[in-house]
Amino acid sequence: MCASDQPPETTAHTRTGTETERDPAAAADRLGERIAEVLSDPVTTHGLARALRTAARELEVHRHHLAGRGSRPGGRIEQRPARVQIGGGAHRVDGFFHIDARPPADLLWDVREGLPLQDGSVELLFSEHFLEHIDYPRSAKRYAAEAHRVLRPGGRIVTGVPDAAFALGRYYGPLDPVDETIERWYARRDCRPHINTRLDLVNLVFRDQDDDPHYTPHLWAYDHEKLVQLFTEAGFATVEPWAFDPAIANPKRRWGSVYVIATR
Repeated sequence: MCASDQPPETTAHTRTGTETERDPAAAADRLGERIAEVLSDPVTTHGLARALRTAARELEVHRHHLAGRGSRPGGRIEQRPARVQIGGGAHRVDGFFHIDARPPADLLWDVREGLPLQDGSVELLFSEHFLEHIDYPRSAKRYAAEAHRVLRPGGRIVTGVPDAAFALGRYYGPLDPVDETIERWYARRDCRPHINTRLDLVNLVFRDQDDDPHYTPHLWAYDHEKLVQLFTEAGFATVEPWAFDPAIANPKRRWGSVYVIATR
């Protein structure tokens, strides 16, 4: 039978299937179902399961990003919020427009794909314990460059991260079972029984909660010097220590963290 002789219903079915295959959300859903199927198989190896759980988390972010981008094909929102919080999770800052890859947020968006904001429109950007969760150099440097693009002349970006220098500076002697770092950061976490040496604490700062469904791993570590280099390379005029402000930042994050403020 020639292609032109195919019954109409077959042609329609083929067309519908092709359209579905071109739907990014539908493709992601199918992939997610397949991942879930493989993860539920008891013979799936530990290494593959780890990789698939990571892929499943990225698929969730991908779905949210597609939802946020759906009505913004140009990748920019029409609003021009003066104050923007990036990746705050459940810690929402009053008076800030909140962009995050997962709910709750004012806009669901994967900022590794750029900031959905107009050029020179923002007065203040704020992020806390976010930067260490994106890959370096590609995503981290792109984020710094995008921050420079969206800020007004004289606009500022405040960034707080776990301080690698702090963790490395405490690397000495045997581990104290009541170490303050453990009590403040990990006392209620599943990883607590596996903190057996000082080096374990250092590793947690660099790779915190790898393969844990409740936490995303750290992908790069920062200290003051590295933050200065990152934002200076992106074109910021000054990068200085930030005087911690609990009206904006989470007081629980202050201990063991480093904050800088970069001015465009």
